[in-house]
Amino acid sequence: MKLWHMYRKLFSGNRTAGRDRFENIVNRYGLKVRAKMRQPRITDSTHGLPVYPNIIKDFIPCAVNQLRVSDITYITVWRNEYSYLFCCLSLILDAYSEEIIGRNVGTTLETAYPAEALRKAFKRVEGQDEIRLIRHPDRGCRYASNEYVSILKRHGTGIGIGMTGSGNPKDNAQAERINGTMKNELLKGVVFRSMDEVKAAVTVAADFYNNDNERPHMRIDMMTPSGAAGCTGEIAKQWKSSRHDAVKSLPEGLNIAGNGLPLPDYRRGSRAMPSCQPEKMQVRPERSSVKRLSLLETYVSAG
Repeated sequence: MKLWHMYRKLFSGNRTAGRDRFENIVNRYGLKVRAKMRQPRITDSTHGLPVYPNIIKDFIPCAVNQLRVSDITYITVWRNEYSYLFCCLSLILDAYSEEIIGRNVGTTLETAYPAEALRKAFKRVEGQDEIRLIRHPDRGCRYASNEYVSILKRHGTGIGIGMTGSGNPKDNAQAERINGTMKNELLKGVVFRSMDEVKAAVTVAADFYNNDNERPHMRIDMMTPSGAAGCTGEIAKQWKSSRHDAVKSLPEGLNIAGNGLPLPDYRRGSRAMPSCQPEKMQVRPERSSVKRLSLLETYVSAG
């Protein structure tokens, strides 16, 4: 243990603690540079609720409101310097435009929170005569619950309900990616002290992700999600997608499973994109080694 050797060298004239006792003191008072954090379990697919098959394996959306993917991730909220809790962020993404169209932050993994994100997403299609889209989450108990599925069914028979395969995150790659983008880019380095701070930061981050011209997306031809929402047809990507090439080679590859929507002619729309800058993010400072060693000497002396 490097810190123990540093401690013995710095306080060699005193009666120093042994290695095991030193490690116990470090763990007891939370003096490690990186505190070991437990990883909460988000997805529980061992429930006995009905699940749905993966119906988008051979499907590529050709407009907005045809395919929506969703997932839940956790965000850490620090109660003090040593203890923390988790809140859960539910996100819904339009698979064509990459736009975040539904989100909600909850204190628990109860179904009510992703269900509220689902209601927000459905506001995008309010007033349409016929809604025809596919909802594609994982097989977690919240997405398979009666409360969640009933919301989908209330919006008509044009809603296709599908789920990922058995425990394969690649079946929901877009939803997994937006989780990573939110946590490891847009909210990276931010220390949250309350749920209100999380909700405010997620609102700013989602708006920046959807609308800011300074963050174009390679998946949608260097446009913003709000700009891509005005398009129809295939949007060029800045990399080669083997999956898309394979799907497009199939005769039925560009039809929505079960609904048979044809691929419209490609045309790029124009849509105003509001400018939005992210708030300044505060990074949680780490203790220096000398300061931590001084604290350790105090704890050792105190017994």
